[in-house]
Amino acid sequence: MSREFERHEYLRYSHYRTTPDYAVVMTAPRSVRFDEGVLARLDRYVREHPGTSSSSVANMFIDEALKSYEHPGVNFRPGPTGRRAALAGGPDVWEVITALDDIRNEDPQISEADLLEELGTVTGLTTTQIGIAVRYYAAYPDEIDERIALNRDVADREEKLWEAQQSLLRKRKT
Repeated sequence: MSREFERHEYLRYSHYRTTPDYAVVMTAPRSVRFDEGVLARLDRYVREHPGTSSSSVANMFIDEALKSYEHPGVNFRPGPTGRRAALAGGPDVWEVITALDDIRNEDPQISEADLLEELGTVTGLTTTQIGIAVRYYAAYPDEIDERIALNRDVADREEKLWEAQQSLLRKRKT
């Protein structure tokens, strides 16, 4: 058997596919049976959210359900920038972590107890709620860091637009 044939056989049965520029990890198909009511709601969700598919939505909701199971007190909510992890009845996890980072950046020597107390004062959250957010962040740092970066990008863009708007308004007055 030639090496080229072995490579093609590996790619044929592997979940990895190589293209000239990058490797793509293929998902493993699963056969899942849903109740009719669940399927109807899934189909309705897909119709109401163009660009999604039954498979992508089912994957998203199952992933979120498993994360919520692993992290009681965390749920997921929709918003203009997509779905995100949030404390049940509270702020988004990324907001808690941003506040934590801001406090730590103001006083790098702050003790853990003082950090938690200050964070509770600033956010109005209990130590338990803060612990839930920090635990979720420890498990999914890339997800939360991405959300923090997205928020900063949006804030920077909006600030620049506001400054440009103010500049235009000042010019019009003269």
